[in-house]
Amino acid sequence: METQQNGWQPISWPARFNHVPKEVFVRSDVYDEEIKRIFYGPAWHVIGHGGEIPNNGDFKTFSMAGTPLIMSRDENGQIQVFYNSCSHRGNQLETATCGNKLEFECPYHRWLFDSKGELIGCPSKDEDYEPGFSRSQYPLQKPRLEVFHGLVFVSFNPDTVPLDDYLGEAGPRLANMLGDGRIRLLGYQKVVYKTNWKAFNDNDAYHAPLLHTAFRMMNWQGGKGSSFATPKFGHWGMTAELALPKSKGTLKDPSIIEFKGGDLKQGSRLINIFPTFSATRHIDTINLRFASPRGVDRTEVHYAYFYHEDDSEEMVRHRLRQSSNLLGPSGMISAEDASVFHRIHIGSNTPGTAVFQKGVRDLNGLTFEFNQNDESFNLPRWEYYRELMGYKREAK
Repeated sequence: METQQNGWQPISWPARFNHVPKEVFVRSDVYDEEIKRIFYGPAWHVIGHGGEIPNNGDFKTFSMAGTPLIMSRDENGQIQVFYNSCSHRGNQLETATCGNKLEFECPYHRWLFDSKGELIGCPSKDEDYEPGFSRSQYPLQKPRLEVFHGLVFVSFNPDTVPLDDYLGEAGPRLANMLGDGRIRLLGYQKVVYKTNWKAFNDNDAYHAPLLHTAFRMMNWQGGKGSSFATPKFGHWGMTAELALPKSKGTLKDPSIIEFKGGDLKQGSRLINIFPTFSATRHIDTINLRFASPRGVDRTEVHYAYFYHEDDSEEMVRHRLRQSSNLLGPSGMISAEDASVFHRIHIGSNTPGTAVFQKGVRDLNGLTFEFNQNDESFNLPRWEYYRELMGYKREAK
């Protein structure tokens, strides 16, 4: 196999559309190329929601694929995203995970930036710096920014298509899940999984009643609902009908599985936006998952939980109980995920392919009709990944 100048060896992709080479999960050269072609390539990344920073001066820091960022609300209430790097010598500006300030000062040489990222102060006179120096030439640098129903998207590539085009048919579904976007942060659960970022996002509904003990205990066997995948850009989602158990004797606090928010036919909804973002509405939990690769075998995930601005105090408490007990790295429903993610990574250090089965109808192409508990709605995402990485399919 031909080796590229940077040491990366392209993978010969299987001819069958339901086969994925296991080596894509474990090879460090593949991971390095993914950062270039996908995360710094033509993709939009969700780094937060405006509900995390509701007040002027609020900020949070986040790192996407190794790039440090500051997401803040300026003095006029507008959301801003800056690279967390001084425009002078590149020093990290902010180390706090969150806070409130309308100015950011670099501790190295005391350059001071306002809430819009403009340089408003630096020691000494302008004539002490390079000829023609002007503070207006040294604002904080910014990635491309779009806000969609409160979700904050950034892109590091000037050629990324407009966000509405990127979201495609996932856009209206995501908007419907977010409602009017007037949500506020309840809190976070943050975890680093010992797995590749693609394994974390390779989700499906096939496994849920089989892996997760809580689903079996409460008879959430499911199967009713629908799934979708976009024909471009690798997004997917699912809606599942829940049948709450008649007996709740297994729980000391049955309120954590009460559903006060609507129709059980849409009791569980999930949308995944390529490459790493997921939004989940499970019973009354509003959960946004901000994920970022940290290495070929590490993925950091911030499970952020929200309430709606119009919620009563009782409803806020209800969402809080569900959020802290149902989902996330230690949630009743998803407690087994961390172990499985790690075991996927261990098992992928073997030859061969991972083979998708449930719902596969065509070995030589893509289909876009899925049942709720299929695993095949992942395949359009894998096809988009293959195209971005430039992998050629083997002959049939």
